Amino acid sequence: MYMKQLILILTLSVSIGWAQDQNLKELSYNEFLGYVKKFHPLAKSANLEINMAQANLMMARGGFDPKIEVDFDKKQYKNKEYFSILNSSFKIPTWYGIEVKAGFDNSEGIFVNPEHVLPNQGLTSLGINIPLGQGLFINQRMADLRKAKIQIQLSQAERRLQAIEVLYNASLAYFNWKRNYNEVQLYTEYLNNAEIRFKGITSLIQNGDKPQIDSVEAGIVLKNRRLNLEESQLKLIKAKLELSNYLWLDNNIPLELQDNIIPEFNLDKSIEETLKINELLVSTISIENHPKINAIQNKLDILEVERKLKANSLLPKVDIGYHYLSEPSYWNSTNFNNYKIGMNFNFPIFLRKERGALQLAKFKIQDTRLSLELERVQLKNKINAQQTEIKSIDRQRKIIIDLVKDNSTMLRSEERLFSFGESSIFLLNTRENNLVIAQLSQLNLENRFFNSNAELFKIMANPD
Repeated sequence: MYMKQLILILTLSVSIGWAQDQNLKELSYNEFLGYVKKFHPLAKSANLEINMAQANLMMARGGFDPKIEVDFDKKQYKNKEYFSILNSSFKIPTWYGIEVKAGFDNSEGIFVNPEHVLPNQGLTSLGINIPLGQGLFINQRMADLRKAKIQIQLSQAERRLQAIEVLYNASLAYFNWKRNYNEVQLYTEYLNNAEIRFKGITSLIQNGDKPQIDSVEAGIVLKNRRLNLEESQLKLIKAKLELSNYLWLDNNIPLELQDNIIPEFNLDKSIEETLKINELLVSTISIENHPKINAIQNKLDILEVERKLKANSLLPKVDIGYHYLSEPSYWNSTNFNNYKIGMNFNFPIFLRKERGALQLAKFKIQDTRLSLELERVQLKNKINAQQTEIKSIDRQRKIIIDLVKDNSTMLRSEERLFSFGESSIFLLNTRENNLVIAQLSQLNLENRFFNSNAELFKIMANPD
């Protein structure tokens, strides 16, 4: 009678399922990543990099904005107007360093410098300033605008890298939560088994079918299971808190993971599609559009602009200007004999500062090109290594599944022998411990499989 009850109890204990509460709600991995992409502060700050680059581009374009300049100086003393001088201009900078300028000047007073004496109606001018050496094909203003345009592309690449880092860390937190959740379910099941077995053994001892020492053996297992469950519950709480760091709502409102939320059950079947790495596992991948490659290439382009600017500084600085002059009432006349011209020439003899700056710019470009080639090789090797690791772990998972089945078969067999009195509680617990170890290894391998897929996702850096 007691033996049949024990067999029934053991059979029911093994068939206990994991997480059968109807109130539980599954938070899928894809849904979790959606929250992270849309609401996580670091994911949002990645977009700020692009906004800052666009603001810098606006600032650089400001160097080509037309300008109105007015300079007025007047002196009045003892009812005498010593002088009143007005200089006004409207300047239009152009791309190739050429500047178009229109102006109006006027002067009055009894002590006006003869150099500033003008017709009564004032004097208008229209002219152009042209750099013939430095600044014609590239100057600081042009270089700033070119670099600002490249910086937007660089910011887009860096945004992708920052976003992928957030998604990768969030994925690891999700996988860790899933592993600890499954571990709690595992230990909960075996604690139930241990409690049922302890009660069954106690009943058999009271009936005289088993020795007293078996209750001690069963009690040790029961205490160990309670200790295992307590430790795994602690790890689960910490994992849930870590995961909550990545759960946010709009307006930067943090979320806390509720107790009835559970991880995706069939994640191993959906993770490749969620991370969009299906093709990465079976085909050769091009890395030319990789954000790291793009970022280094953009930095190289910025350095190239700097090199051209430094090379331009080796040219002599020669600026010439021509301004047509006319009184306002005679503006329609074509007397080009009224003009003002000017020339400015500047050229250092040894050019040591300029040549040194150019050499430094070339060295930076050479160093960046080496970094670019190194990054290409490293990315290819990382992708190949990660593809190999995923395939290897997948094969290991198939092996561990068989090991779990075999250990489960051995445990059921040992339970039958125990029911016939041909085994001991020690052997029964040993078989169960082997099964627990195999199932824990299965959880760890599953976690490694998820992490390896996330690592490949991080290497490819494609968060969209």
